[in-house]
Amino acid sequence: MSKSTVWVMEARPETVLADYAKLLKQSGFESAVSKDKETLIKLNLSWTKFFPACSTQPWQLEGVVKYISDAGYPKEKLWVVENKTVVTDPRKGAEKNLWMPILERYGLGFNPLPEQEWQVYNFKSKLLKLPELFPHGIEIPKIYPGKQIVHLPTLKTHGHSTTTGAIKNAFGGLLKEVRHYAHKYIHEVLVDLVLMQKELHPSVFAVMDGSVAGNGAGPRTMVPVEANLILASADSVAIDAVAARIMGFDPMQIPYLAMADKMGLGNAQKINVEIMGKDISNLNLHFKVGKSFVIWGDQMLRKGPLRFLEKPALHSPLMVWAPAASNIYHDWMWYPLIGMPRVWKFMKTPWGKLWKSYQRPAPPTSQPVLEPKIKPA
Repeated sequence: MSKSTVWVMEARPETVLADYAKLLKQSGFESAVSKDKETLIKLNLSWTKFFPACSTQPWQLEGVVKYISDAGYPKEKLWVVENKTVVTDPRKGAEKNLWMPILERYGLGFNPLPEQEWQVYNFKSKLLKLPELFPHGIEIPKIYPGKQIVHLPTLKTHGHSTTTGAIKNAFGGLLKEVRHYAHKYIHEVLVDLVLMQKELHPSVFAVMDGSVAGNGAGPRTMVPVEANLILASADSVAIDAVAARIMGFDPMQIPYLAMADKMGLGNAQKINVEIMGKDISNLNLHFKVGKSFVIWGDQMLRKGPLRFLEKPALHSPLMVWAPAASNIYHDWMWYPLIGMPRVWKFMKTPWGKLWKSYQRPAPPTSQPVLEPKIKPA
């Protein structure tokens, strides 16, 4: 396999749209993504709520759609999509993460994948694990086959897969909500996703935001770190490998990247990846992977000493307890007690101030304004 190219550039809040335009131009976006074909823009919603580095950033989305619009890509051929999980809602997430004002400004619709028709697709590629997990067939969105896809992930860690980026962003798009069954074999499943995308899409391109990166127990309960980086590549394996190195991991020690490299699905080895733009040879964010209480519990049931409870707990009608427990932990406990102070701290930074600038104006009050009564002298 020939060498892959990954572009890495610095980004600043005051110039971020110009930074993205430069990144996309330099990385050969227009050569990789044709104007003549329909294109999916796959967003990344890891939490319905906003949390820094967790989901596609508003300036990341605007940077891409503005460049695409300015470059003359027909709007009618663009599909902005995002999936649902057992713990996320794409429509609510699109509002809370400030995607909708941007899409409306550029005249683009939002297409939540649960609202699309899904169909069983018979893949010709020899997949590693998914046929075993879904013996009755793998369902995918009917709008997917034949379309190009542009992924918009963020730079962050993940308790199941060490890192998450361009490859894992396909997880929700190609597998329905029941894909949590795949967590037990997450690395093999991620390789399957690369195989599936090569069969479905004439081209795959990734634009990763690392303006604020996520360290620790990702993809949600993280510590935000200002990294001021943006990345782009037509090789999902290579961009995820470079992102892993930036975070401080050896990509060849991350099973899904090592397997994808070995199978010739992309380049993860440093010798086969040409990094353009910023010199990152001495860059190491020294991130550590943590596991949230929910991911720890999930792994105890799937791989740990509680394996004997896996079937009744996760593969039966009793499974409803799992998303309920996740929501209670993440939304009602961690977010107000630990997450919100981190969000408040982020909002004081230049990136936080930029995020607030994307908020919709407050609607006018529906209550009549009462004039103060002044007693006569």
